[in-house]
Amino acid sequence: MGMFMTEKQGGSDVRTNTTRAVVAGETSGQGAEYRLSGHKFFCSAPMSDAFLTLAYTDVGLSCFLVPRWTPDGERNNLFIQRLKDKLGNRSNASSEMELQGTWGVMVGEEGRGVRTILDMVQGTRFYCCFSSAALMRQGLVQALHHTTHRAAFQKKLIQQPLMRNVLADLAVESEAALALTLRIGRAMDQGPADEGAAALARIATAVGKYWICKRTPGHTYEAMECHGGPGYIEDSIMPRLYREAPVNSIWEGSGNVMCLDVLRAMFREKAAVPALLAELDAARGGNARLDAATDALKDELNDPENLELRARGITEMLATALQGALLVQHAPAAVGDAFCASRLGSRWMGAYGTLPAGVDFDAIIDRASPAA
Repeated sequence: MGMFMTEKQGGSDVRTNTTRAVVAGETSGQGAEYRLSGHKFFCSAPMSDAFLTLAYTDVGLSCFLVPRWTPDGERNNLFIQRLKDKLGNRSNASSEMELQGTWGVMVGEEGRGVRTILDMVQGTRFYCCFSSAALMRQGLVQALHHTTHRAAFQKKLIQQPLMRNVLADLAVESEAALALTLRIGRAMDQGPADEGAAALARIATAVGKYWICKRTPGHTYEAMECHGGPGYIEDSIMPRLYREAPVNSIWEGSGNVMCLDVLRAMFREKAAVPALLAELDAARGGNARLDAATDALKDELNDPENLELRARGITEMLATALQGALLVQHAPAAVGDAFCASRLGSRWMGAYGTLPAGVDFDAIIDRASPAA
């Protein structure tokens, strides 16, 4: 299934959409047939057999399922205007799409299209977390392989102290991304039967989508740099990974949109913040830096001033504290301690290869290295 919400005049502000939907049958509302007319600036996966889209009825912005073929077997009025010449993600086409009396069925309550489609977008945002975590892992594996076989200055690169710091740091980031993604997945699975899990999934998906996807391009670049010049050559896999790395941070809600979604979840889901804090409190006592970060986060959440201005900072604090709590509870001590000593320490600036000297580099690199 594909999706097209974005229009050129609004981008992420879908309420400025101009696509219209008129009743095509005798009834209106959920499950009724409509004809849609408008222009969509981005259509993801235009080769799909069905699409979700937004259009205005007289009641308000509503969600519609638009198939490629109508029930009578005729090709639906979906007209591809042009394919996008994208930086990466080239195996998955994106296009502009014209709707001219296009047949569709309303999904969800009329006038509540944004809410309806966001419930579905939560799944695709989760996939963004997972695929970004996978990109990190692929980049890390490539860096480990190259440095294991490449020698310089009378040693294999993987034996050089500073390279070990970089590799261990990349490994910690990769595992933290995976741990948070898996925790979000568990909350999504439990959500239908557990209000707290549903609230955690709602806010943590936005947190993870922002942070994991935002960290991936830098992680991929650092893995490329581990190769030196060969990593910059198209014969290597690294250029493709590097071109792919930014896309998940842009589609399904770019960085600012995700941070504002975190704020919305905080205020609209009463169980969201308590669910997050319960995750952090479950790890209390496991690491002093994590405990301090949790206390600092609570102070930050209790400050109501300039929330939109501070939204990225709040989201990043949430993300790193959540990752720290998960690693402290579920990862080997070497990984959890290294994460907290760097990401939750006072000197961390975000660059890789800056883990402190007390980290167990051997344990982290051995854990991250693919089995022979």
